[in-house]
Amino acid sequence: MQEKLADLARRFDELTARMGDPDVYAEPGLFQKIAREAADLEPLVKCWRTLEKVVQELADARELLDTEDDADMRALAEDEITELDAQEVTLRAELRILLLPKDPNDSKNVVIEIRAGTGGEEAALFSADLFRMYGRFAEKEGWRVERLAESVSDTGGFKEVVALVSGKAVYSTLKFESGVHRVQRVPATESQGRIHTSACTVAVLPEAEDIELDIPDSELRIDVYRSSGPGGQSVNTTDSAVRITHIPTGLVVTCQDEKSQHKNKAKALKVLRSRLLDQMQASAAAERSEARRTQVGSGDRSERIRTYNYPQNRVTDHRIGLTLYKLNEIIEGDINPVILPVREAHQAELLNQKGD
Repeated sequence: MQEKLADLARRFDELTARMGDPDVYAEPGLFQKIAREAADLEPLVKCWRTLEKVVQELADARELLDTEDDADMRALAEDEITELDAQEVTLRAELRILLLPKDPNDSKNVVIEIRAGTGGEEAALFSADLFRMYGRFAEKEGWRVERLAESVSDTGGFKEVVALVSGKAVYSTLKFESGVHRVQRVPATESQGRIHTSACTVAVLPEAEDIELDIPDSELRIDVYRSSGPGGQSVNTTDSAVRITHIPTGLVVTCQDEKSQHKNKAKALKVLRSRLLDQMQASAAAERSEARRTQVGSGDRSERIRTYNYPQNRVTDHRIGLTLYKLNEIIEGDINPVILPVREAHQAELLNQKGD
């Protein structure tokens, strides 16, 4: 293991040095590739090097304790050993997690799709609430949110909204958000104060890069038409809206947010690539899961993962049995208290599997 870690540290140093080489910038996409690999290795290498330093300091402190006669110096050495022992335990636990098999998508941006399900207009309004929740969380994380497509309901909610979220470790943070999100509350249109249950589906797809998934033009059917707003109101007078059909799979993506047909086509292709990549990876994961299936969740969009109960100010994550009475904070974008325990539960599963 020490040899493996030393090799990874040498690789990290090599990548860091290459990032300062002007020739790297001459090849399209090479710098980004090197920078991404270096960023993936950095936490592991830093943790290991810190651990090595702590182990050496611990050995020095123990040697001092064994050879020193002065009472004050021995007391200082004992205090230092206690502190360094605690650091070593923490660092070794952190290193175990960092050594777990990496999800190749963890550092990617994501395409997030939120769709209204059971509940009609109330579900559409909840879709808008979820989109706002993720948007506020993204703002706190320093991420960028670009809306790619939307379908607005009569009451101002979203029948569907699709957005690209860009930033550091977006997929690793949000990947367990895929699934059915259920809401229990009194709708604004309810005159008798009855609680209704509605649901939305959330899909978090890793963004597919052009070099990662090349789609031949022969597999695409591209239709253009005039954009329209709610109620059929004309948005513009040119055929700028784009509908792209992937002929082999039947996947269809539409985009009409931009006045430029070129921009709408680019956005639609971005969504299509991400959906195709997700479909391919889901198929591969289904084959692997025949051998072992994780308990936290499969990411299946039909799986109910969370309930938001407004009367009780309660959020429950059904996968790990977590209940928090702070819905008012969570819906405003403070979602770390629910997403971090799910990620930690997943890591615990991987550690258990590694020990089998």
